[in-house]
Amino acid sequence: MAMTISEKILAAHSGHEHVVPGQLIECTTDWVLCHEITTPAALRMLEERGMDKVFDPSKIVAIPDHSVPAMNIKAAKMYQKLKSWVKEKGIEHFYDVGRGGIAHVVLENTGLVKPGQTLVSGDSHTCNAGALGMFATGVGSTDLAGAIYAGRVWFKIPETMLIRVTGEIQPGVTPKDIVLEVIKRIGADGANYMVMEWVGDTIDRLDMEGRFTLTNMAIEAGGKTGIVAVDDTTRAYLSARGIEPGSYTEYTSDPDAQYKVVIDVDASKVEPTVAYPHIPSNGRVAGSDKIAVTHAYVGSCTNGRIGDLRDVARILKGRKVADGVQMIVVPATQAIWKQAAQEGLMEIFVDAGASVSYPSCGACLGMHSGVLGPDDVCISSTNRNFVGRMGDPTAQIYLASPATVAASAVAGFIADPRAYNADGSNAAD
Repeated sequence: MAMTISEKILAAHSGHEHVVPGQLIECTTDWVLCHEITTPAALRMLEERGMDKVFDPSKIVAIPDHSVPAMNIKAAKMYQKLKSWVKEKGIEHFYDVGRGGIAHVVLENTGLVKPGQTLVSGDSHTCNAGALGMFATGVGSTDLAGAIYAGRVWFKIPETMLIRVTGEIQPGVTPKDIVLEVIKRIGADGANYMVMEWVGDTIDRLDMEGRFTLTNMAIEAGGKTGIVAVDDTTRAYLSARGIEPGSYTEYTSDPDAQYKVVIDVDASKVEPTVAYPHIPSNGRVAGSDKIAVTHAYVGSCTNGRIGDLRDVARILKGRKVADGVQMIVVPATQAIWKQAAQEGLMEIFVDAGASVSYPSCGACLGMHSGVLGPDDVCISSTNRNFVGRMGDPTAQIYLASPATVAASAVAGFIADPRAYNADGSNAAD
């Protein structure tokens, strides 16, 4: 019987020849990703029950990233708990502060996770890794505890939404705009507990960074995860990280696989998109309204990669951040920070009047390094704009691509990035 990619992966990890949506399975997990915010709660559950062990120290990846370096004593204690546990249990893969960055972006570059595998973490954006053709999803601290202890987790087989994207992406439009367009169409719960499977000639032409952005935001549509099938782009990316074909299993959806819903997107008609407060599905064309901004934020596991920083530098070069706007640029990892410096991007950011921060989740979830105050208006390349997400509940958060954030920082109001040329002139000049 026909199955989708995700169904095949979950079947293989639960000892079934075939699974169907709605079926309950106990699934082995190849990897468990841990950070300092949700992991301590899971560890306490295990300690309280006399179950203080790990199923396999070589299959756990620990990366503190949410509130590092620690902003207060509470954060410092959570970091200490993770670090001491790593040492006590002999966790083999630990990317400490100064050696890592945002967990999901660090993980995608480690050469550890592979297509066809399963990954769970106590973080909703674990779906990011689905771009590698694996089943990756966030779980609560209770399920995280079970995964750490036994290397197994219960799942209900999710239904799958097929998102078929075709056509040429227009200049100034990015994968972030495509995913915001899809979420606008289907709503913030339009893919509730579904796998969002991305296909089409547009996806085939995307680099891995763009694909990670698409799968990263599956949760913003209520999805269980996002996924993209392995192709030559994936193989080349993995090979560059020491993972060669033959060391992993590639799954593809059967031609007659059943999908709950099919969404068709003409990429040539997608425009730079901004999600207005207070929900990611509230999308409008960038520049529709000249809304004044006080903050511009570039970073997060969604859009803090080197390609994102290059987009920002292209617009900021030879320009200045508008008076009254605080712009913060956060490279997602130490490696990306270093590459940006080597390429001269940091100098462009500083010359434009932007502040460059250290790799962390930071203000994306209102922890530190750019937290919003009362009535602040922020345009951000992050993934959520819920009330209070980045700080004070009266603040307004607008989600957009890094290019749109940069254009808006220069203009002082939400602007269309297509109005800015790479040579420092405006398109209308």
